[in-house]
Amino acid sequence: MNNRHEVHLESERLLLRNMKLTDSEFFINLWTNQDVTEFMGGPRDKGKMLDAVKEVLDDPYLEEYDLWILTEKESNQPIGHCGLLSKSVEGRDEVEVIYVIDKPHWGKGYASEICKMLISYAFEDKKLNRVIALINPKNKGSESVALKNGMMLEKEVLREEKKMLLYVKEQ
Repeated sequence: MNNRHEVHLESERLLLRNMKLTDSEFFINLWTNQDVTEFMGGPRDKGKMLDAVKEVLDDPYLEEYDLWILTEKESNQPIGHCGLLSKSVEGRDEVEVIYVIDKPHWGKGYASEICKMLISYAFEDKKLNRVIALINPKNKGSESVALKNGMMLEKEVLREEKKMLLYVKEQ
């Protein structure tokens, strides 16, 4: 069995790929940014993010479901950290579509574009029948992205004592 999970998803404007050493500063700045992480539990501790970078770079191809670096093809610069993550939601194993875009790139349609790519990847390549998005009810932008990509609100759930909206798309 191949335990190396290389990701290379491409659209007209975007490329999603495994992390490289040169992405470290971007990754840390993204996850320590208050605005970017507002609806995801707030900014992360910089020391913990340094440890996370080291762990990922030890083997960036280890995890089948993970977050990967999103780059803008025209500039070849990283603009986000997106992917699929395994989650247990109310006792059910799920795979969540996650799109985290750096603030200077908001409003350009990148979240919708990567969400579409990730859903396609989940259904076509990973042969999943269902994907979810857990969205903070105050995050209207993420709700809009989910809806644009055919996801439907299934119900409210509690995650770490916080109310979240569970959006679903089934094949």
